[in-house]
Amino acid sequence: MNLIETSQAIQQGNVSLGIELGSTRIKAVLVTDDFETIASGGYVWENKFENGIWTYSLEEVWEGIQRSYAQIAADVQGKYHTTLTKISAIGVSAMMHGYLAFAENGELLMPFRTWRNNITEQAADELTGRFQFNIPQRWSIAHLYQAILNQEPHVKDIRFITTLAGYVHWKLAGEKVLGIGDASGVFPVDEETGTYRKDFLDTFDRLENVTPYPWHIREVLPKVLKAGEYAGTLTTEGAALLDVNGNLQAGSLMAPPEGDAGTGMVCTNSVRKRTGNISVGTSAFSMIVLDQPLEKVYRDIDIVTTPSGAPVAMVHINNCSSDINAWANLFKQFAERLGVDLPADRLYETLFLVAAKADPDAGGLLNYSYLSGENITKMPAGRPLFVRKPDSAFTLANFVQAQLYAAFAPLKIGMDILKNEEGIKTDVLIAQGGLFKTPVIGQQVLANALNTPITVMSTAGEGGAWGMAVLAVYAKSGNGKQSLEDFLDQNVFTHPESMTLSPEPEGVSGYEAFIKRYEAGLPVESMAVQSIF
Repeated sequence: MNLIETSQAIQQGNVSLGIELGSTRIKAVLVTDDFETIASGGYVWENKFENGIWTYSLEEVWEGIQRSYAQIAADVQGKYHTTLTKISAIGVSAMMHGYLAFAENGELLMPFRTWRNNITEQAADELTGRFQFNIPQRWSIAHLYQAILNQEPHVKDIRFITTLAGYVHWKLAGEKVLGIGDASGVFPVDEETGTYRKDFLDTFDRLENVTPYPWHIREVLPKVLKAGEYAGTLTTEGAALLDVNGNLQAGSLMAPPEGDAGTGMVCTNSVRKRTGNISVGTSAFSMIVLDQPLEKVYRDIDIVTTPSGAPVAMVHINNCSSDINAWANLFKQFAERLGVDLPADRLYETLFLVAAKADPDAGGLLNYSYLSGENITKMPAGRPLFVRKPDSAFTLANFVQAQLYAAFAPLKIGMDILKNEEGIKTDVLIAQGGLFKTPVIGQQVLANALNTPITVMSTAGEGGAWGMAVLAVYAKSGNGKQSLEDFLDQNVFTHPESMTLSPEPEGVSGYEAFIKRYEAGLPVESMAVQSIF
């Protein structure tokens, strides 16, 4: 579209809004019906560790959303000389899992407990045993049951639990619903029925620790919807929450709220069976869409779904790029002492490019990027740790390489379970995330780590907010008459731009040497976690 056509589309309300609340950034994008981003806004935030809990305040949730929307409105006014008053469809996405519990009057009973908390081991283990289905510590049902086991006073007053995306959607549309992908990280879902597993609901209600409470699990969980299904409309109150200037009209169609895993699959066109993608950020996760059930229950493999309800094997790690960011900030401070002001993009590019001169095994250096606990390596808490032997090749190139290697190490361990135990292989994995903004380096490291070709698509850089905007367009396109898989192939990714890198034999063997050293050194990390300092 040219400027005049885009301006007309805005005036007529033929635009859709996607919002995603990520772990370090809230982002919103406005797209036309041909999926072009015409305006965007963002807000940087960080989780806080308060009273032993990783959390975000709900006040900052709305501050971030409102600022992001205000940037979009200002962008539209500046570029297209028109006021944004009508939006045809809106979708909300957020980091999956976690625990938000509300009373009858809508009061939040307990500060938001995010995916990053490793405090539900007892509940997760017991539910996994009862269901014979893996329940990770991050899942909402694990948080709820742990609160029950802890006899927390708020549990008796619970009337609704949801995820962050479900909460924001509820406030905007008045509907207590979740997209099936996000719901599958709350409680196990059934591909055939498209809702929560009835047998598991019944089992949970019969648990000795649950029966004393005045509610049933079915009553407190959000309703499950698939992509394209009706999820309500933007209310007058919701419009006022979104646009503090009061220009936005109510009535926008609301898409089912989804998790960041679902929007990652959408923006990389990885929702068909036998496709896969990897999302990299503060945490990281790989998603392989299954064409048949796994043969066994694995504690390190989550079974979730695509936004259309197909089962997915998910490897989730709590720590990925945060330690890299911390070291980059240290180098930035050093540069500033020299009087050099490095923009973030140039800083990361400079550091990453030096890794091209590193030894294949990172020179014997070792790093653990654990700002929080890591389930796959059984670490209950975080202790970032850099280790080297006296004879290690301690160069800048090897140091940066060790940071990149460590960011993917737990993911590699989890993916090896699928590859070696289940024989699941993919021809290629599509990756997205800020770590790939510097071309080639991070992408090649990941290809070598997983010994699998890695593709980075141009649309992947748009992120989950764009993926959620696509789901919003899909919701208004015919209410599921065309499958999501066909919709993406035939309407969205008609001429995809991408770059694929294949594993390098020397890099693969180098990473294998690193991962053996990494696993052998885990007792050192464990001792650091157990120590008090």
